[in-house]
Amino acid sequence: MSNRTFTMIKPDAMKNGHAGAIIDRFIKEGFKIVALKMTKLSPEKAGEFYAIHKERPFYGELVEFMSSGPIIAAILEKANAVATFRTLIGATNPAQAAEGTIRKLYATSVGENAVHGSDSDENAIIEGNFFFSGLERVL
Repeated sequence: MSNRTFTMIKPDAMKNGHAGAIIDRFIKEGFKIVALKMTKLSPEKAGEFYAIHKERPFYGELVEFMSSGPIIAAILEKANAVATFRTLIGATNPAQAAEGTIRKLYATSVGENAVHGSDSDENAIIEGNFFFSGLERVL
């Protein structure tokens, strides 16, 4: 069980002005920010990040969406970080997300669901390494 997870604030939440409130929520929920940056994914980089979904029917739409505007990438730290963070963000479909979760508050659809959260300790490491070098992290 890792104490770190990876997240991205997606283009829809950025465009709708929710990034500050979402980051504030991370902090209020006790997550320590270990790494943070704003960037914009090229279609190639978005495709590389989501390569695990390459054979799925939504892959092209996902890559297009994730490269459509800036994102904020972050590594967060807290005990049992992956599971705790997944609970905080809520279900992928905001209509099914629990009240008070980030997706219930800020997502607009299954495709534009405001935030990404790692689904396992292994993927948290892989995804964090995709965006951040060792020099960009607080130890």
